[in-house]
Amino acid sequence: MALQKMSRSVYVGICQEIGTPQQVASRRNRIDDCELLVNQVLKDELKLQLMMSGSRKEGFRFRGSDVDIMYWPTDHQVIWDFSQIRFNNIQSHVPVFCDSSESPPGFTLLKIPVSKECAFFLNRSLKGAFYYVMKSCVEHNKQLCISSSKYREIIQTISFPGSGIHGPCSRGTIGGGIEYDQAYCFVSKLWPPSASSWKDRCLSWPSPDVVDDIVRSGCHFVAIGHKLGNHEDNEWRISFSQAEYKLVYSMNHTQFLIYGLLKVFLKEIINKGIRDEEKLLCSYHMKTALFWAIQQNALKKWSPQNLLGGFWVCFKLLLKWVYEGACPNFFIPANNMFLSKIFGMTQQTFFGKLNGLYERGIGILLNSESIQTYMISVLCNPRLEVCLDVQIREVALDTEIFLDIAGIDVLHLRRIGHGIRILQHPILQSICFTGSQFQMAVLQKLAATMFPAFAFLLFNTYSNKGGNKMMYIVDKISCHLLKLATKCGIINGMLYIAMYYYKTCRYREALSIIEMTKVKLSQPCLMYKRHVNLESYTKAVGGKSVSTKMRQALLWDIPLSNEICYISELQPEQQHETKYHMHSPLLYIPPVVLFHMLEYLCYRQVDYIKEKEALDDLEFLVHHDQGQFVPEQLRDISWEILGICQQMAGHLQDARYSYEQSLKQDHYNQIEHATKQRIRELNC
Repeated sequence: MALQKMSRSVYVGICQEIGTPQQVASRRNRIDDCELLVNQVLKDELKLQLMMSGSRKEGFRFRGSDVDIMYWPTDHQVIWDFSQIRFNNIQSHVPVFCDSSESPPGFTLLKIPVSKECAFFLNRSLKGAFYYVMKSCVEHNKQLCISSSKYREIIQTISFPGSGIHGPCSRGTIGGGIEYDQAYCFVSKLWPPSASSWKDRCLSWPSPDVVDDIVRSGCHFVAIGHKLGNHEDNEWRISFSQAEYKLVYSMNHTQFLIYGLLKVFLKEIINKGIRDEEKLLCSYHMKTALFWAIQQNALKKWSPQNLLGGFWVCFKLLLKWVYEGACPNFFIPANNMFLSKIFGMTQQTFFGKLNGLYERGIGILLNSESIQTYMISVLCNPRLEVCLDVQIREVALDTEIFLDIAGIDVLHLRRIGHGIRILQHPILQSICFTGSQFQMAVLQKLAATMFPAFAFLLFNTYSNKGGNKMMYIVDKISCHLLKLATKCGIINGMLYIAMYYYKTCRYREALSIIEMTKVKLSQPCLMYKRHVNLESYTKAVGGKSVSTKMRQALLWDIPLSNEICYISELQPEQQHETKYHMHSPLLYIPPVVLFHMLEYLCYRQVDYIKEKEALDDLEFLVHHDQGQFVPEQLRDISWEILGICQQMAGHLQDARYSYEQSLKQDHYNQIEHATKQRIRELNC
């Protein structure tokens, strides 16, 4: 009984930490909505499809977790034998043949059924995905094989600049502090023969409908070989990411929370204080253990009062696997996922460590900062009644929604033209009338970024080419686009307008907008990232639609496309590239920092006294803000902007100090080369 009561208490606590059933369902719906929205356009514009994967797709929102995205070309289909070629599609779909005969279980070679001579001529004429595929090919047994290592290297050149290779993925961080893993892969709509036994095992879980859906959906192939394989550089791993998220969706909430508890246990206890390269277990092993435990009916009833019992079952299974040195993949059991990592002395030492944790019993979770509070409350008060009805505040739900919407910047709109075509796409225009609140909010966020970008691009394009009449028309269109942006987000839109007026030398008009923005910024109901006054926010916009909340109470980081010059003062930070460093496609600036910069720049043209006051305000903000308006990940550009303004004011020693501070920050905006150049200019 004591363990059951403690399980109920931990269940409530993890619901607050990880999410209620309603919260998790809402997160999944938002991800699915976003995928549907973007895929409608990617398929037509770029012949690509994407799928979110990883913990965010499954319904988690751990702080610091990255965004995992899988992309694949829609005109390539992997087949397992030539009888599966659909000849009516052969002109629009390139068949890729899968050969697993020389690879370890769970891995395969991917071959293109054309001769080497034919490939020479194709390489000279092809464009798009097939071009990159052919560039990645190597000869293997007189056949063309797509090399996974070459494909990773080639695809990285079209990923976000500044990203690095991490396993099969391109990994990096965009300016807003969002970490991403992007895997460019291939898809097969056919279920792998090596996983055929999985269907026969599914007697009690998952349900027949889920099994059929998973099998019909096929699998993917990601660009990483087996470390012990004969063809590591050329092999591809069979990925069941799509099947896995469908299995997680089919779990009840207790099972899902056990999965979350296993993740917390891994991070806060097993891997605590261990460097990434020394970690032997990852969350994928935890998920695999839970899949096997559920399918094997290791627990009679997966309910809140059995949450800790379910966790312990999974931990014992992991301990058994480490002892045996074998962790069977859930879909292809012959694929031992410990094979190249946990063996010999490493295995013995690691088993000793885990067995020591096991011998301490369930109380080991008291060492988890996230869980201990909910266990101690029951230990201190055994008669405590635990209510399972967990309520989450509206503001907490909104914060999650807005952070999800901010993630739209990760979806690789490298060119302004792509964003404009997306906004013009007929399917997305119809969403404005028939879509969900979240879909409309995502379009609203996209428009809030794209309209100003297009306005500045239009002005830059014609500023040196058009006559007075043409520039009058261009200015009218640009101003109209900027005003439209304010309907998507008032404060951010007003900052873009002030920036445009400054660029076009209308300083007093810009200052008028800046004064109006100052009034808006003084509102106590504003939300910026996770900073918000709960009472004021609820009173101002509680119960209103997501779009209304975005428009009236939300501050976004200001993204500037590095294809476009917004104001000349920031041009070095947007364009500075070297042989060894490629710029991120977006420069992110905290809105309040940009506000003070524009205020200083405009007063510098019209009022010396207020110019000094504006610079003092900017200095105070950057020096003393504790993360409310200058988030840690954007301190590089904040110090940089302060240095730019100080240099313009002639305060050269202060400017040098600010640039040096910028270099000491995390390089989320990747502006360090521009910063060093500014320091060199000060020394001249």
